[in-house]
Amino acid sequence: MDYADSVAIARLWGHALATIGVVSGPAGPPHVMLFGLVTDLSMALEIESFDAAAGTRVGQALWAAGLVDSRVPTASAQVLFRLADYSERFDAHARLAGLLTALGQGHQREMDHARRVRRNFSGETIGRGDLDEQVRRFRILYDNTAMAIALADTDGKLLEANRGLADIIGVPVESLLGMSVYDFADPDDRDDFRALLYERLVPDGGGTVLLDRKLTRVDGSVRWMSFAISYVKVSGGYPDYLLTVGVDVTKQHLLEEELRRQARHDALTGLPNRRYLLERMEELVDDALEDHRAGLCFVDLDHFKFINDRFGHAVGDRVLVAVALRLRDRLRGRGCFVSRLSGDEFVVLVPPPASVERIADIAERLLSVFAEPIILDGYPLEVSASIGAVVTPVGTDPEALLDAADASLYDVKANGKGHWVVHNLEAP
Repeated sequence: MDYADSVAIARLWGHALATIGVVSGPAGPPHVMLFGLVTDLSMALEIESFDAAAGTRVGQALWAAGLVDSRVPTASAQVLFRLADYSERFDAHARLAGLLTALGQGHQREMDHARRVRRNFSGETIGRGDLDEQVRRFRILYDNTAMAIALADTDGKLLEANRGLADIIGVPVESLLGMSVYDFADPDDRDDFRALLYERLVPDGGGTVLLDRKLTRVDGSVRWMSFAISYVKVSGGYPDYLLTVGVDVTKQHLLEEELRRQARHDALTGLPNRRYLLERMEELVDDALEDHRAGLCFVDLDHFKFINDRFGHAVGDRVLVAVALRLRDRLRGRGCFVSRLSGDEFVVLVPPPASVERIADIAERLLSVFAEPIILDGYPLEVSASIGAVVTPVGTDPEALLDAADASLYDVKANGKGHWVVHNLEAP
């Protein structure tokens, strides 16, 4: 976040506070101070070791500056939630939710302290209404935003919830009360969720944890949520509770998945690319047993440059797409990983168990792809390929295995094109 963005947010923040009549002097909220607090929150968002206490300090600073109205946290959150848009962290929304929650707690802490001081002088007693008022303020903090907010006891039973959470779950607000927070967690995440709460947050009796998890709606659909869960201590002998603030980040997750897919797939053919191939090869190494063997088939189109030169690169691209479809379809259901390395080079990874016989069968199937011409706009185009294949123990370095398959392909090209050769890198 650069200087100009920080100044703009500080001005919006000051305007929001002034709009509700909150002032700290004749000229309204001090923009220089707000700029400094925006900077502090931005740094807290980006720092590797997250600490929600930065939000607490901001809330306390607002109070110390004379911004003592109970609406200050709510008005601040409406503006400061934009800070996540300037961060490239995947957990920015969860972090910011934690910071804004802590901001409200810091402001509330100063308010409670001032009230205790007044009681000491006036002789007032602390009643249940004080706790209810505190809970109400925490709920109001985000009640008019799209963010989800819930209060739960330390066993996870929901005591309060806002419309934001109800809309995300797809139920009326009143139906959420009394339910467990675990009812909405994805089944695969529930154990980790429990461990996070009951091995860290609850035993410590304080702090904030961040979660980026799937949430199951009542209609069975799944959303991604970023949560900040804070342990709130309550004085006067009343039970502590958990404050959860979350935001729907499904769109961000879908975008991240699409970007991840694009980074690992060839844009022309849709096949996995070299990066994805190497990742899969490394996964085989991690999961393999000592005697596991894998295979690699290096497929290279013959005379492809002639096709590009004679018919143009647009036709060449269509040929590559057609070849990719045929390779994938011919090996469907055989557990092979078909990828495009570059240009007219395709690589097929054959996972364990692999043997010379199995790789020979795969190579023969790959070669049969080119038995029929490729039809483009009604015109038959003859295409052939050469295949170099290797069988090796799984522990072989992925790059070295690619080099070995390439060398095998060179042998094919040197001895006539349009056929295959399999090399056993380590005889059993």
